[in-house]
Amino acid sequence: MPHDQPPTLPVPDAMSAAHSERVAAFIRKQIETSGGRVSFAEFMQHALYAPELGYYTAGATKFGEAGDFITAPEVSSVFGKVVARQCAEVMRQLDGGAEILEYGAGSGTLAADVLEALESLDALPSAYNILEISPDLRERQEACLRQRVPDLIERVTWLDSPPTAMHGVVLANEVLDALPVERFVRRGTGVMQQCVAQGKGGFEFVETVASARLASAVTAIEDEVGAQFPDGFVSEVCLAVPDWIADLSAALIEGVVLLFDYGVSRREYYSAERSDGWLRCHFRHHAHNNPLVLPGIQDLTTWIDFTAVAEAAVAAGFDIVGYAAQAQFLLAGGLDVEMQGFAELSLEKQLELSRQVKTLTLPGEMGEHFKCMALQKGTIAPPSGFSLADRTHTL
Repeated sequence: MPHDQPPTLPVPDAMSAAHSERVAAFIRKQIETSGGRVSFAEFMQHALYAPELGYYTAGATKFGEAGDFITAPEVSSVFGKVVARQCAEVMRQLDGGAEILEYGAGSGTLAADVLEALESLDALPSAYNILEISPDLRERQEACLRQRVPDLIERVTWLDSPPTAMHGVVLANEVLDALPVERFVRRGTGVMQQCVAQGKGGFEFVETVASARLASAVTAIEDEVGAQFPDGFVSEVCLAVPDWIADLSAALIEGVVLLFDYGVSRREYYSAERSDGWLRCHFRHHAHNNPLVLPGIQDLTTWIDFTAVAEAAVAAGFDIVGYAAQAQFLLAGGLDVEMQGFAELSLEKQLELSRQVKTLTLPGEMGEHFKCMALQKGTIAPPSGFSLADRTHTL
């Protein structure tokens, strides 16, 4: 059946609507070329990353109050300052020349916060590399960095592909959630795959027998959780995770990877209570669950199965040295140090900083939903952000 635009969503402006129609036309052509349907992962790939058209490759504002969502670095610089302390801990254990690589640097705010903090800690990296596929976002990141840290801009390099043989820290904040996923439906004893076709009213889901790879992944998950999913159970599998983690492993010789994203363990991810999956869409700060509308101008994301990430990491040669809720990571990683001057602030600034920290740490906000996972290569002491509470055993 066609999926209509949820009635509560804001109406896009004329320019955005016209861009969305161009993206839709591009996807319709891909559907026609593919024989009448594409997998949901292909649809998501086109909607987010089609050259010069996709949500992350075109020029729409995505981050902050004027965009579609707010990430932790936009909430408060405290987040980046704590992350910088963790980077400093790792880089000081390496023999000089330590670098930082940030995947998908968004608005550039995290890079600016980390570089500012590392300068104050006398722990600057030899290079700060940003892997960014969007030309528009590269421009925005450079503008942010030139404004915030003009004396450090020479340390920043934008990359088209992962580096090789680096030593240091890799940062990926809300990157995994934007990897395309496949959607499946359990139908009796069979596994069906949700694909996307063009219907009379727009894009619509159609079901087909799942590919061998997807069916195998689903049955493996069922074996691990100990039961076959009930009839009609819908969820997602990110088949791209192993390759993405393998690329990380190829890039990093020695150091730590810090992954930040909203997610849970596999048993939570595929629990009976989540029978409609974890796919979420964001448009102008409105969250909803219809991915087939507003192509190219809304964000499509899924929560992360961190068990799958851990399995892929171990297979790629990493050690898992930490997995914690964002609140626990921040509290253990130096939040108290960053708050030491709180009493000297004006009342207005105290209230604002308090609001920011609550957003980052309260269970009903980002504190519990967001997790941090640390992957390690080499004989490096784990970052202190995981010293308060490590949930690796729950994976």
